[in-house]
Amino acid sequence: MENTDLDIVAKIAGNVVVSNNPGEMLKIWRKRLKIKQTVLAGKMKISPSVLSDYESGRRYSPGIIFIKRYIEGLVIIDKSNNKTLNRLLKEDHSAILGIGEFKKPISAEKLKKIINIDVLNGDDRLDTKIYGYTIVDSINTIYMLSGIDFYKIFGATTERVLIFTRVGIGRSPLVAIRVSQLKPRMVILHGPDEIDKLAVDLADKDKIILGLTRDNENKIKEKLMKL
Repeated sequence: MENTDLDIVAKIAGNVVVSNNPGEMLKIWRKRLKIKQTVLAGKMKISPSVLSDYESGRRYSPGIIFIKRYIEGLVIIDKSNNKTLNRLLKEDHSAILGIGEFKKPISAEKLKKIINIDVLNGDDRLDTKIYGYTIVDSINTIYMLSGIDFYKIFGATTERVLIFTRVGIGRSPLVAIRVSQLKPRMVILHGPDEIDKLAVDLADKDKIILGLTRDNENKIKEKLMKL
């Protein structure tokens, strides 16, 4: 495989390995790329039933060798089809104001203290580990990013905090996340005086920790980059 292909494999593998359900996350990537289970199973030289067992959790969590073969299969098939992954993982976009992975995971509780977050829900999940962050312009994210481009904001893993700036009442970002197959662990809304109750309800349904901060945007970015 070419170096660019290996980079893509590494990014997806990072996303899968740190997720709570690796089999389900593999299935999400396959469906997002519109690759049939039988086609991927053929590329991996295994039966579709074995592939289905791992995706559904009927078999014990897939090991790193299986995950690597699975993702390599996705990359090879996608490359011969629509090359969706090249678009999906392209990093440059004006809606993304800052993105990075932490040197080591930190708890949502610690993050709460670092950037002065008022937690609106999910107090019982503040021990959740956060592996990275993305700061996005709320308006540009909703109106400029296409469906597949929206997935760029998740970086190397979904186990991250998404911070939306220029937020009105907080409904639009949570609606966009609600219809997305990938979900962050934590969402921070920057700026608003009050939050629409629907935003809190949507966060609850997706088991996302939702918070509010009024810290200076540049200071937030500086603090996160140090992590």
